[in-house]
This record gives sequence, C-alpha cells and structure tokens, in this order.
Amino acid sequence: MNDAVFSQLDFGPLKEFLENDDITDVSYSNGGQVWLKSLTKGIYQVDRPDINNAMMEKLAFQCSNVMGKTFNMASPFLDAESAELRMNFIHDSISTNGIACVIRKTPAKIRLNKDKLINERYTTIEIHDFLLKCVEGHCNIIVSGETGSGKTELVKYLASYTKENEKIITIEDTLELHLDKIFPHRDIVAVKTNNIASYSDVLVSCMRQNPKWILLSEVRSAEAVLAVRNSISSGHNILSTIHSDKASAIPLRMYSLMESSQDLDQFLSSIHRYVQIGVYVKGYFSKELNRFQREIFEVCEFYVNEKNKPKCNIIYKKFMNGQFQLQNPTKYLLEYLSIQGVQLPEDTFRIGSINKGEED
Repeated sequence: MNDAVFSQLDFGPLKEFLENDDITDVSYSNGGQVWLKSLTKGIYQVDRPDINNAMMEKLAFQCSNVMGKTFNMASPFLDAESAELRMNFIHDSISTNGIACVIRKTPAKIRLNKDKLINERYTTIEIHDFLLKCVEGHCNIIVSGETGSGKTELVKYLASYTKENEKIITIEDTLELHLDKIFPHRDIVAVKTNNIASYSDVLVSCMRQNPKWILLSEVRSAEAVLAVRNSISSGHNILSTIHSDKASAIPLRMYSLMESSQDLDQFLSSIHRYVQIGVYVKGYFSKELNRFQREIFEVCEFYVNEKNKPKCNIIYKKFMNGQFQLQNPTKYLLEYLSIQGVQLPEDTFRIGSINKGEED
C-alpha cells in the first residue's frame, strides 16, 4: 500500500480488506456482490452495501487518471499493478451487469515457514526436508495445482533455501514473487515480460546474466514451455508453476500447451530427463479442521531409465481420507543429488524398501 501510484487512490471501505493479512483476493461483480478469498476461510461472500457500482466506478477512474490511461467504452479493460497489489477492472459496457473488479494482493513476504507447514498439516516433516534437499541439490522443480492453491507461495518458500551466492532471475508477466524485495542483499534480477519483451526475448538476455536459478512465475503458454525447456537443457535450474490436477501429469500438461505437432515421446523424454521433481498442491475447505486448507497431495520424481523410456516415481501421495503412501526416490535421483554434493540414503524415508527404479 506504499506504492507511489496506489497511495493516491481512495479505497474507501475496501481498505479494511487490503490491510487484513488473511485476505488474498477481493472480487466485486454483479451489481454489488463482494467475494473474498482468505488463507483460513477460502472463498466467501460478505454483505457490504457501501461497496457498490458507484464506489467501484470512482475507484476505477481514480486509477485510470493516476496511471494516465483511459477507461471507457472504447477502452473497457484496465489493469494496474504495484509492488503488492494487482487490479483488473471491466467496464460496464462489457460487463452488462455492472462494473467488475478483482484485486489480488501480492505482498513482498514469504507467508510460509517450517513450523507453519508442519503444524497446519501442509506437509509431513519427511517431505518438507526432502524438498529442501532437492533445492540444495539443484533439482528442477515444477509445482502444480489449481488457481488459489498456493503454488507461488510454495515456490517462494523453496527459493528462500537457494544458496546466498547463487544468482536468481525471476521472469514474470505479472509480478508476484518479489524475491528482490524479500532478499534485497542477494544477486536477484526481476524481469517482467510485456508485448515488447516476450518470454523468448527475456530468456535469451537472461542467459547472458549467468544465473544459477531461473524462476518462471507460471508455465501457461507454448512460449513458456519452450522457455522452461531451453533453461534446463542449457544447465540452468528452474522453479516454476503450472496448472495441473496432479504432479505426475505435469509433463503431459506441458505438452498440451505446445502449439506445434512435436513428437510426444521425444517431448516427454526431454522433460523427464531434465525436470527432476513435480509437486501438486491442493486447496480445499477441511471439515475436520473447519478452515480452508492447503497441502501437498503429491510429490513425484521424473527420470529416463536405461532403455530411454520416460518414467515417473510417485514418492508421496496423500488421500482425502488422511492416509498417504510413501516411496523412496530411485537410484536416478539419488545419483543426480550425489553429483550435486547432496547425499541421501537409499532408504531415504526409512520405510524398509529400496526403489532403484524400473528397468522395463
């Protein structure tokens, strides 16, 4: 809220929601409906007659004026972005049941910590420590999940465990990571793509910056998929997110975003060869806990076996009844980590079984 542009705006009754750290999104639509998304309650509606079309139109025009943009029938869409807020307005000439607005809060902070993750059942201590070992061992990690499941927050948390002397470049089309502000003492370059500088353009330039880590905010286009593949095949490490309903489906989801008719087997082999870890995060309302719950439901390992076949080893899988299954990483991941200087025992999770990887 200290942004030079947004500090000039009068948010009126919306201000209380923007100052509440538990609330992440505010949505206004349908001539007066106000919906909130919070960390503890999920999505719910509030009755606020003082937040109406007239008030939202006034806010939109304030926003357009301070930004030097127009917001009318000829320009019915308005986007505004600051260090900690993203706003999108749709004019009532397009939104026929009244002006529509979504405000998303993107604070420059890491909301997650180890105690919170364990105490709130976000994950188990074994999987938490395993993922941090994967970061230490420079694994390429892609976090999947639905909108609002907390993918970006998990990526920020994992990125906080990269080594202090390892250069990071973040590439985003909408600013959410804010690692440069969270770690102002570190060698971090924050890059924002636009209609002039595309993912491909930015990536070529970023390669010349000699980063160790490249963090792509989200893989949601063919260009982003190519950016990921080019990054990891050139020896850089990536942390990124993607929309997918399970971790094991990440490579196929990436393929579905490709616009070319590339050979499926060849594509999957390249992803399984260079992306070591997939994570699936789910957000849902827990009746048991009586609150909105985010947790890791699946962690899998991708690899290519001796017969050059892409394989997936599901290391951790959580079920809605609270049960979960655990499997040790294969020899392929253990060897990869060992080369990176991270030693894990073959029976990593002390479950008495050693999974060396399928050879079929």
